[in-house]
Order: sequence, then C-alpha cells, then structure tokens
Amino acid sequence: MNSDDATRTGGDDHDAEVTDQRTGTAASAQGRAKDSAGHANPGTASARKPENDHGSDSAGGGNDGAASASDSAPEFGLVPVTTLMRTKLAQGWSWLEEMLTGRYHATYGLAVTRILIGFTGLGLILTNFSARHYTFGVGSAWNGEIAEPKSDFPTIWLFSLFHRAVTTPPLFTAMMIGLALLAIVIILGWRTRLVLPIYLVLWVSFIELNDGAGDQGDNAYRMFMIAMLFADTTRRWSLDARRRARNPEFPDNDGGQWRWALIMANNLAIVVLAFQVCAIYMSGGLYKAGGEAWQHGFAVYNPLHTQQFGTWPVLSDLVTAWGPMVVAISWGSILFQCAFPFMLFNRYTRIIALLGILSFHLGIALLMGLPWFSLTMIAVDAIFIRDRSFAKVSAYLRHWWTSSAPRGAGGASGGSAGGGSGAAKGGSAKTRTRSSAGSRGK
Repeated sequence: MNSDDATRTGGDDHDAEVTDQRTGTAASAQGRAKDSAGHANPGTASARKPENDHGSDSAGGGNDGAASASDSAPEFGLVPVTTLMRTKLAQGWSWLEEMLTGRYHATYGLAVTRILIGFTGLGLILTNFSARHYTFGVGSAWNGEIAEPKSDFPTIWLFSLFHRAVTTPPLFTAMMIGLALLAIVIILGWRTRLVLPIYLVLWVSFIELNDGAGDQGDNAYRMFMIAMLFADTTRRWSLDARRRARNPEFPDNDGGQWRWALIMANNLAIVVLAFQVCAIYMSGGLYKAGGEAWQHGFAVYNPLHTQQFGTWPVLSDLVTAWGPMVVAISWGSILFQCAFPFMLFNRYTRIIALLGILSFHLGIALLMGLPWFSLTMIAVDAIFIRDRSFAKVSAYLRHWWTSSAPRGAGGASGGSAGGGSGAAKGGSAKTRTRSSAGSRGK
C-alpha cells in the first residue's frame, strides 16, 4: 500500500467518524465493509508494520469509543411548537377521559344530596300539611290561580296532575300523602332511578299550584333534581346499594359494556350541580355587592327586624345588638359567596369555604325562617367533600357505635364482660380438650 492509499484510508476513516456522529449508521456499515475486506485480504493486512498494528487497534478502539459515545449522547435541538402542543393536548385529553369515565366521583356526596333532597321535600309537605287547602288547595282560590294559573306548568298535561285534583279535597290530600311517601322512598334510596323522575314531575305539579307560596329555593330544588336524574345517587347509604352488593361485580364492574357511559353521565351531573351552585353563589354575591345597604354593612339588620323574616325576635336582637357584628355578617356573606368557586381549588381553602357557607345557610334557616332553601343548598354542597373524608367519618362513627353499644348482661362493664366471656370460653375449651384427651387415653 503506498502513501496515497494510506492517506485515502485515513481520510475515509475521518469521514466515517463524522458520518457516524451525524447519522450513527453509515460508520457501522463502513466498518463492516472494512472488516470483510480485511478478512478477504489477510496478506495485505500482514504486510503492514507490526508496530502499527497496536497503534491501529488503539486508534480503532478510540474511534469506536467516540462512535459509541456519540451514539449514546442525546441529540440537542429544538422541538417544534406543534409537537409540544399535540403532546399537551393528548395528555389533557387522557386526563379528561380518565376523570370522566375512569371511576365514579363524589359517591358519598351524592348520597348525602339525595337524602337531604328527600328530607327537604318531606319537611316542606309536613310543615304545610295542616294548611294545605289554604296554601295550595281550594282555600287559595281567591288568588285566581285555580282558574287562571300564573305559571305555565299547570297548562302542560304532565305537570297538571295536582291542578286537576285541587278542586277535590280528599283526592288532593291523598296525592300529598303519596308525594310525602315518595320523598321517604328517595331518602331510603329504593329504586331511585325510577322513583326520582316520578317525584320530580309530581313535585313541580304540586309546588306550582300557588306561585306566591314558593321562593327561589323551589327553583333551585327542581334544577338540582333534573341534574340528579343522570347521576347514580344510590351507590352509598341506600337500599339500592345494599341490593346491588349481592352482585359480585358491584361496585367495580357493574354496568357491563355501558359502564363507561354511566360513569360519564354521573360525573357530568356532578359538574352541572357544581356549576349551578357556584352560579347561584356568585350571582347572589355580586347582586348584593351592588346594593347600598350591603356596601354600608347594615343590610342584614333590616330583614331580621321584619315580621316576615324575623322568626326569632330574641335571636335577631342578639345578633344585631352589636354594630360591628352586623357589618361582619353583611360583608362576610358577600365575600364568601363571591370567593366560594375559587376557594374550591385548594384543600384547605375548600374546608374554610364549606364551613363558612354552612354557617351562612344555618343562619338563614334559623334567623330568617328559610330552612328548606338552606337545606337544599347544603345538600348540593356535600358533593365538594371528598369520598375519603366521608369514609373516614363513617369508619369513626361505626367504631364509636360499636364500642359504645351495650354488651351482654353477664358483666358490669363491656370490657370486663368481654374479658370474662373470653376467659370462660378459654376455660371451657381447655375443659373440652382435657376431657377428650382423657377419653382417648381410656
């Protein structure tokens, strides 16, 4: 091999190394070609100087190390913005799909919502039952709604059942009792998928008999029930859950191939309920903030000293006796209502928001005589409490109930009775063992 061949060979090696750093493939191909050429021409390889063999091996090893290092080193470069956007969108879609169809959310919260919604309807019927004819029946004919209803619902056949029975007092009373029984069934959670739509239709038909007897709580009540039609509110604390628990596929695989659709409907219903509650709080808070009485901090004083809302004059005087307390309640209600949706994004602020809004509704129920409106809002606020929190409280109450339950009459205290019975059982077991051993020995 002459010097030109050696020069060309060195140049080829350098080109192979550069190509390997850029593509990572051309160098290996050229190396395999050289190896095959070396095996094909052993004489040419042996004609080289012996001292150069070690150098060539060293150089080859160095080049191989450089090539492997370049292969393992990551390629530095800018990722296109479109690729990043597609990746983020794919990750967001996967997260959304998992949130909507992965599992049931707020199972305990929806159970509490169902129970309190049933109690709200039952309580409103019972508190108005003695004055049912005057409030909703023939005694309210003086307002003209029996002949010409102000609402459009009595003109719709599906929602006109109570309107057609109102002129027959016994039938009207029987229908109110039936509506109360449906509310109890909803509280117990028996066949709620079938009972809740019937209860909703009858409730709207009943409450629209007298437009002046209702309030905004009735509107929120029916809106919440419409969303609850698409949710599974009986997965906890219901007779339906007890019945379905006999199925080995409950609660993980119930629903079959349409399980994902049922889960998505449930979770979307939770989103609708949360949006409705936040919209009610936000709109109410912003509306209050625009009033002069709320801005000056004495808005709470006026309704508490009226005959319509001041149901407990002694409590009203106690709450409004101190001026700073009136200002704190007035401004605090605005702040809590407007900030409520934003305080839900953090665990600790969510606890403060829920406690604050709970005290807000308890104050309205106790001081302004609006218990059923407050109970309706509290019912839906339960969906913001996590299942693990409800599970911890449920386990604690179950443990407390078990530990405080009365024991057998054999001992003075539960612990001593339990210990005595355990000792007695142990003694009897030993006696049986000894007697059996003796009999075997005999």
